[in-house]
Amino acid sequence: MRPLKIERRIKYESEVNPNFGKEIASMTGGEDLYSCIQCGTCSSTCPMSIYMHYTPRRVIAMTRAGFDKEVLSNNTVWLCASCYQCSVDCPKEIRITDVMYALKRKAIERKMYPRGFAVPALAKEFYNAVHRSGRSNEIHTVTKVFLKTNPLKLIKNAVMGIRLLLKGRLQLKIEKMEGDPAEVRDLLDAVRKKRKGLEEAAANNH
Repeated sequence: MRPLKIERRIKYESEVNPNFGKEIASMTGGEDLYSCIQCGTCSSTCPMSIYMHYTPRRVIAMTRAGFDKEVLSNNTVWLCASCYQCSVDCPKEIRITDVMYALKRKAIERKMYPRGFAVPALAKEFYNAVHRSGRSNEIHTVTKVFLKTNPLKLIKNAVMGIRLLLKGRLQLKIEKMEGDPAEVRDLLDAVRKKRKGLEEAAANNH
């Protein structure tokens, strides 16, 4: 993972996106964005914060302030372990992990995630595989992720992959789900359509 390039300069109001916070707040998971009191409890309790470019508290503040490029291009949302410890300790009971998921979806939508970072590529390939056939094949999914992010890692992990194949832990054959894969596609499409409708309605209320 490439280190974050730190720039010390003033960012003027014309350079930020004043609607970015409202966009995230209108998304599923981001509803409580403006309830944050910036106490920093989430940052102190997060087990991954020491590896993040920005702490969770700072990401929320930057999101509300309209720093969309900085928020979506750093590694913080992708390093979230989804342990929900921040949500448990938050005095305002904000589901901060869900806010991170909303930011992830926005980053994938705008293709602004860190270059060469495997997590967003994995999320997209896993979804596409399930949407296509109802199931995900580990070898095919991981191979596509490595080819898109870091082909050298594919070579480095080849020996481990062969060992897993010999032990029967991986399969080259794409397994099919019981039943019609179209039912899974219809379900995923319906969920996406409903979520989009809810988010549009929430955006109109802000």
